[in-house]
Amino acid sequence: MAVIENEFTEGVLPEELKKVLMSLASGWGDMIDDPNAMEVTPLKGAMTNEVYQISWPTETGTRKVLVRIYGKGVDLFFNRDDEIRTFACISEHGHGPRLLSRLPEGRVEEFIHARTLSACDLRDPEISTLVAAKLREFHNLDMPGTKKVHLWNRMRNWLREARRLCSPKDAEEFRLDILNEEISMLEKELSLDNQHIGFCHNDLQYGNIMIDEKTRLVTLIDYEYASYNPVGYDLANHFCEMVANYHSETPHILDYSKYPDLKERQRFIRIYLSSAGNEPSDTEVEQLVHNVEKYTLANHLFWGLWGIISSFVNNIDFDYMEYARQRFQQYWLRKPKLLGSSEIPQYCANGYSVSAA
Repeated sequence: MAVIENEFTEGVLPEELKKVLMSLASGWGDMIDDPNAMEVTPLKGAMTNEVYQISWPTETGTRKVLVRIYGKGVDLFFNRDDEIRTFACISEHGHGPRLLSRLPEGRVEEFIHARTLSACDLRDPEISTLVAAKLREFHNLDMPGTKKVHLWNRMRNWLREARRLCSPKDAEEFRLDILNEEISMLEKELSLDNQHIGFCHNDLQYGNIMIDEKTRLVTLIDYEYASYNPVGYDLANHFCEMVANYHSETPHILDYSKYPDLKERQRFIRIYLSSAGNEPSDTEVEQLVHNVEKYTLANHLFWGLWGIISSFVNNIDFDYMEYARQRFQQYWLRKPKLLGSSEIPQYCANGYSVSAA
């Protein structure tokens, strides 16, 4: 891994990857006399992997592919073979880029000729409408494997890893000793009999959503965390991601003043529900809005644990620990209101300054 990363940093393609790309180019009828003519462009914004655009000239223009080099320690978060199968299956359904080749430490993907959304795009009414409809379509995909909820067991697995990695001081700060009880409480509180379980993306930040400017088609990419879950959790994840700007000078800082207000959430969920062809009632919209807000708590714990683990295993320039700290702050701040608890958010009172969403 280090060898490939170092070569990419210097703008040089590793020999093994050159051979793969030359083989792909040959299969497409591209004539490349000099592999060094391939141009390497790092793509920013990824927080788990290193992502590069590779391009080379052809007789009719320029060919582009995307190369993804897996981040260190990602096996703690998901099974890579399962993720590859998901990637291939989604591609077969016509919902994402094609898998072009596998590498020992990454893969080559079809380059999607579309624009990756920016942080402000998520608040654009037209784009938001397209994303809501696409998300409903994605949730209805019929994917292989068991269609049970993966969220709670995944969080418990991550909690065990976080406890293993953390110092006693960090474990005390993040209150890891009581999080198992918190996860079980949320599972009991949020596991409603009538909730829709669908195939969820689970990482709906703006960098994982692309739009074709001509056709206005939206594509969801990067399925590393995708699995069956309550759709309310996925919707909550998307709302939570509206507070982030991963391309700022401080990409780890979350601005909860940008969390969508009630009217925005109602609008998004009404569009989401109506995209299947049936106009939802006001009661249906309000019920899902209510359930989604509760699932923001599960999102804060999920990504808080992710941040803790990532701080130990990932070398991408991102303050994972501070990111985790903010997610846990929001959990303890919002829990009393969302669950009707009178519990004092002790975590927030221990010298931390937080603001409500």
